[in-house]
Amino acid sequence: MVQEDRKPNAFEKSNNFIFNLFDGPVTWFHDAIVKPNQKNYSWYHQKFRRVPTIDQCYTDDVVCQFEADQQFKRDRLVDSEILNILRQRFEDCVHYESPDHKTKCVDILETYNKASEDWFIKYGDLGYYGAAKAAYMKQKHRMVWERRHGPVGSGMKTAESEEH
Repeated sequence: MVQEDRKPNAFEKSNNFIFNLFDGPVTWFHDAIVKPNQKNYSWYHQKFRRVPTIDQCYTDDVVCQFEADQQFKRDRLVDSEILNILRQRFEDCVHYESPDHKTKCVDILETYNKASEDWFIKYGDLGYYGAAKAAYMKQKHRMVWERRHGPVGSGMKTAESEEH
């Protein structure tokens, strides 16, 4: 059944007036002020601009060092979350592919082990409050060690092995 166009009665007119009295300014403010000034991201998180790393900061530039520390902490959180995702993928693979998981999940396990090794090389032994400067010094010491003794974990070079 088609409803005919009818005129609103006095009660409906008063309800519409009161509604528009309160909603009108709010809707105008939202459409004219909020929407044009809103930042629209096409991703689910805020993307921060990259700042100079700690080795590019001057020793007396406290602001640069603070920004480098904040970026380092954000990067550590992202790398930790990537590691958690890889771990979860391996656990899911083991769960779904058992009892053949030892052959079917090898690729995921190798990827996870390499990522965890890289994470530990960069962030390991720094503690919760580890800063960018401490990580930079750790990297510097590791490079000096590798130059003198070879890759970490391969044993120290001897005088005989340097001659050959």
